[in-house]
Amino acid sequence: MKKFRKVLDGLSSSSQGAVASPSCSSAACTPPTPQNINVQETLLSENFHICKTVRHGFPYQPTCLAFDPVQKLLAIGSRTGGIRILGRPGVDCYSQHESGAAVLQLQFLINEGALVTACADDTLHLWNFRQRRPAILHSLKFNRERITFCHIPFQSKWLYVGTERGNTHIVNIESFVLSGYVIMWNKAIELATKAHPGPVVHLSDSPKDECKLLIGFESGTVVQWDLRAKKVDFRIYYDEAIHSVSWHHEGNQFMCSHSDGSLTMWNLRNTARPIQITYPHGKILKEGRKESCKPILKVEYKTSRNSNEPYVIFSGGLSYDKAGGRRPTLTIMHGKALTVLEMDHPIVEFLVLCDTPYSNKIQDPYAVVLLLEKDFIMVDLTQSNFPIFENPYPMNIHESPVTCTAYYAECPPDIIPVLYSVGAKQKKTGYSHKEWPVSGGTWTLGSQTYPEVIVTGHADGTVRFWDASAITLQMLYKLKTSKVFENPNAGDGRTVEQVEEDPYAIQMVRWCPQSRLFCVVGISAHVILYRFSKNDANAEIVSLEVRLQFDPEDVISLSETDPCFSDPSSHSPQMPGSPSNGSQDSLHYRKVKSRPVRMPPGYQAELVMQLQWVDREPPQQITSLDINSAYGLLAFGSCNGLVVVDYIQKTILMCVSTLDLYGAADPYQRLTRSPRKNRQSTSDFCMRSLSHFYSDSKKRIRKSYQSLTELSDNQVSMDIERSKSPISDHVNGHCTSPTSQPCSLGKSRIPGAPEGPRLPRRGPGRPPFRKAQSAACMEISLPVSSLTEESRENSFSFSRSSSVSSISRDTKEAVTTLQFGESYGRKGDSLPTACLWAGTSLGVVLLLPISIPTEKERLEEPVTMGPSGTVLMLKGSVLSFSFLDCGGTLIQSPYEVWREPNVPEDPDEPRRRKLVNLSPLSSQEACGDGHLAVVCSEKQAKVILMPTQAVLFTHNVTESSFLLRADVVSVCNSVCLACFCANGHVMTLSLPSLRLLMDTNYFPLTDMRIARTFVFTNGGQALYLSSPTEIQRIAYSQEMTDNLQDMLGELFTPIEAPEAQNQGFLKGFFGGNAQTFDRDELFGEAAAGKASRSLAQHIPGPMGLENVRAAAGGVVGDLARARIALEQRGERLGELEERTTLMMKSAETFSTHAHQVMLKHKDKKWYQL
Repeated sequence: MKKFRKVLDGLSSSSQGAVASPSCSSAACTPPTPQNINVQETLLSENFHICKTVRHGFPYQPTCLAFDPVQKLLAIGSRTGGIRILGRPGVDCYSQHESGAAVLQLQFLINEGALVTACADDTLHLWNFRQRRPAILHSLKFNRERITFCHIPFQSKWLYVGTERGNTHIVNIESFVLSGYVIMWNKAIELATKAHPGPVVHLSDSPKDECKLLIGFESGTVVQWDLRAKKVDFRIYYDEAIHSVSWHHEGNQFMCSHSDGSLTMWNLRNTARPIQITYPHGKILKEGRKESCKPILKVEYKTSRNSNEPYVIFSGGLSYDKAGGRRPTLTIMHGKALTVLEMDHPIVEFLVLCDTPYSNKIQDPYAVVLLLEKDFIMVDLTQSNFPIFENPYPMNIHESPVTCTAYYAECPPDIIPVLYSVGAKQKKTGYSHKEWPVSGGTWTLGSQTYPEVIVTGHADGTVRFWDASAITLQMLYKLKTSKVFENPNAGDGRTVEQVEEDPYAIQMVRWCPQSRLFCVVGISAHVILYRFSKNDANAEIVSLEVRLQFDPEDVISLSETDPCFSDPSSHSPQMPGSPSNGSQDSLHYRKVKSRPVRMPPGYQAELVMQLQWVDREPPQQITSLDINSAYGLLAFGSCNGLVVVDYIQKTILMCVSTLDLYGAADPYQRLTRSPRKNRQSTSDFCMRSLSHFYSDSKKRIRKSYQSLTELSDNQVSMDIERSKSPISDHVNGHCTSPTSQPCSLGKSRIPGAPEGPRLPRRGPGRPPFRKAQSAACMEISLPVSSLTEESRENSFSFSRSSSVSSISRDTKEAVTTLQFGESYGRKGDSLPTACLWAGTSLGVVLLLPISIPTEKERLEEPVTMGPSGTVLMLKGSVLSFSFLDCGGTLIQSPYEVWREPNVPEDPDEPRRRKLVNLSPLSSQEACGDGHLAVVCSEKQAKVILMPTQAVLFTHNVTESSFLLRADVVSVCNSVCLACFCANGHVMTLSLPSLRLLMDTNYFPLTDMRIARTFVFTNGGQALYLSSPTEIQRIAYSQEMTDNLQDMLGELFTPIEAPEAQNQGFLKGFFGGNAQTFDRDELFGEAAAGKASRSLAQHIPGPMGLENVRAAAGGVVGDLARARIALEQRGERLGELEERTTLMMKSAETFSTHAHQVMLKHKDKKWYQL
């Protein structure tokens, strides 16, 4: 046993210069030392810094809404403690409360550049957004009472806070401390009233007199409190609970909404009873009783200058008995007209947007903002049909659950305009012709911008292309992959379950921006190839049926002898056309349209490849995909094997099992398992019957997709994963690890193997004993009887790791990654040729050289390819390949320049393909022949020198966890290896030396959503799905972080507040509007005293409000203030000039009149005057 452990230790510690291939043992294959590769590495640790940049999408689980009518900014709070501040397109800022408590209410300090948030942990926060990144200035934690409602009058520095106990406190905004002035609930109600009025649900100052504060209690009591006299002016009582109150702008009456679906109007002259009670959607039945209606949760009572009739806008109140009464509604009452707008999702909150911030002015509403649970819309009130505005924000990312993402930076400059031109034809019509009302802030295109495109795949089979340039996100183009297939009918023999599931869900995408080829992989094991065209077409879609199904009767041998190779025919999959039960299996997959299909401009389907069912067994999920336009080849792999397709000739070049790829270089000994009929004997701990498993797996696939949009965002704790190997597994009480032998084999044994545990002896280059699963396929967890459904969905051990090993599990060796490129197919090659690199879940790297005919013979002569026998070994499942020349420059794969496919061909002069071939020899004349291959697996990264296949550098990336994503990216005019680990770490390694440059514990908790959607791209950027509805972009380069401030928009711009309404003489004389009172004098410490320290705790922020106002702004703010100052100076100079001109004219007139008087009385005596 000690000897065996020494062998394991010797193999796990990869030494530099070790030969990767086990078949290479001669002196001629001795690899060169790293000193032979002269690469000047320029990247240092100082070049990397990770931070969040911007968040796109609809705020997840929204709770509240606020609007600044002067700054034209909108704020949305969420249940997870997030705040989104939105302005004009490009002005989008996300901030997060550290506590993570739900945001209950938002209050803008109008035109002050500040925002107050009330959270569920009974804490008030004052945010300053005068700088580009909002920051908390002060916090106030209530200890004994719970906050229910907040209100701050315009141009006031005192905040009214209502609590669950019915009390009203007052907070000074500048110091953020409580005033000693408190309105207790027992003083607000009558002494004879014994019942508690309930929590405060409304606070507002009277438009008629700022000294009067209207307090609404949940029980139905409304009180007007005289702040100066400290007494109640009037009290009103109503039998139904109150949800909201809204004033008329004159301050003589207000409206209340109630829980029984009624609206009551109250006049201050007579508060004994309401002057009007209406049930907008309720009727009096024949029996004399009224219809039961839903509660009206909020009402807005607004007046209009252009109409004598006010607007009454409310949510809810629909009768339970009416058809469609269960749908959420918004009702707009204007005079006798009543309009009901039905919503697809429940209404969280709505706001009526008005031009003026003053409550005593005519409101003139022009729009209604509706915040729904899963949508955000705005209704135009200025048009009679109430159209909605076109939303400029990307709020529809979650329209269907996101299942995969791809991020492409430094795209060709013409790709975004082309996609936008074809996508503009897909846009809906009927929107309001007016501009988006939320137009606050300023945003300019930064200097460090380049074309970026984000591609998202969705559960309904749609693919969306987004313009992500300059940290914005705009919809470009939408592709529906389901249009390729026939619509399923109940008469086709398919079960109801198969029809109702999501068979078109996108699992993987590959896009070549240069050639504009696009390829998608669906969850039903189908691959669709698209070509881009600016013209519409009417053509047939070619369909290829691939049978990649074989008996997985092979396991890794435990024999101590040398590898013995089994008969390849026993592993070969069934090629197309081979006999099978086709009549039954054809019922289980979607049929491609056989008739000519009219396809609009954009991406048009050209070829569909489907893995078929064999003997009523489903095909394995596709785990890897790559396409190369220069070669005209497409390759994809699964848990069964590899398929290579020539999409130019529409033929299948290769369809082999993974075992056949090894040829005579198979490093494993594989023994035949027990017959199929006896397989059920091990199903209690292994796997259910495959036919039953497919139905179960589809349900869990759908559940995993739907979990991306569920309201409960349950994160998966990785504490257990950090304390042990995160890919360890527990099956029947036995612990297994991908890099070690099982702790206890117990009674488990391989059928057909000798009794008792036997340990394998591994020679040089042999991997540790393990059975691995596909990196992508493991997103679908295998059902194990000892685990619950929840643990299977939330466990990395079953849902992602491609290195899970156990002798008691029925697993296959999957092809986990594929890469076309120019390389050396064999060690003796002197010139690079077209090759296909393949990596498996056992950490094996295979190289398949390809012989491609010349351009003239490309359509007639077949492409030939086959395994070269080259085998390289790594720990864990292979994740990625990349190629560098000997100077350290990244080698791009060759590609074909795009050309319009739907144009008539000239028979005399056929069009030739324009190929861009980036050979490894193109930029390394001084470096000699060869190139570097960077291979990264879940555990290890290696740099290999080709064609000698010598390992130059090796780095064990992680021991306690495993990698989820690894890509070679361009950063700061150089390249590095960027890695994302399952324990939340983001790492970068230098190339080719594989030095650790950055290792940041970025995600304290990593959930499956992040694991599935995290992607790197060039330029030091990455993205992931932070919630079911939002995409979070991050930067991990210092250069990108430094440029971020210039790329973000300014939230606050200095704007003069609108003038207050001038009081008419009669109104002022007769007391129509009382004079404003001094709140500082009333609520200050001198008059009101200090509040109890035990009531609330003040938590100071990093800086005070005065310092922020002094240092607020930025370049844009300074320029805006300077511009306003110049305009004001110009206006004053203009006014001075006008007054001077008037004075000169007046002086001239006076002089003329004086001269005329002098002439008139010139000759008269003094007594005649």
